[in-house]
Amino acid sequence: MMTLSNQSIGLIIGGFLPAIVYGFSGVLPKVSNQAGIGIGLYTIIVGLAVTLTGLIIFFFIPDSTVNWKSGIAAFGFGLASGIGNGLVVIGLMRFKTPMSQLTPLYNMNTLIAVLLALWIFAEWKQVNQLQLIIGSVLIVLGGTLVARA
Repeated sequence: MMTLSNQSIGLIIGGFLPAIVYGFSGVLPKVSNQAGIGIGLYTIIVGLAVTLTGLIIFFFIPDSTVNWKSGIAAFGFGLASGIGNGLVVIGLMRFKTPMSQLTPLYNMNTLIAVLLALWIFAEWKQVNQLQLIIGSVLIVLGGTLVARA
């Protein structure tokens, strides 16, 4: 029987499964929009769902570790996510932009996260830089092609 390394399990749990979940969540703003919802109420309901998810996770993994720096970073993540979600819905509702064109553009956020991780956490020391550059170029090309379709 083959056993997976901790890194492989981490990539599945923290990478592959979220990709599937984010894929489904990527179409839900349009479903919500087509059903008729205000941008502010949409964001509030999303926030309530995130809060409920946090409560469920806390129930199963009751770790109450927090400090000012970690709390501010978590708040910043929530704020950025809320703003990003709101902007997606504005693009959908006000400008009638197709979801199939918006999604590849806003998912190029991975490149921003990669650049920040390379800089802030000095991860450039741990990665194959050539593969990273080639992959980044492919992401930009792919996002651009899909957005122009």
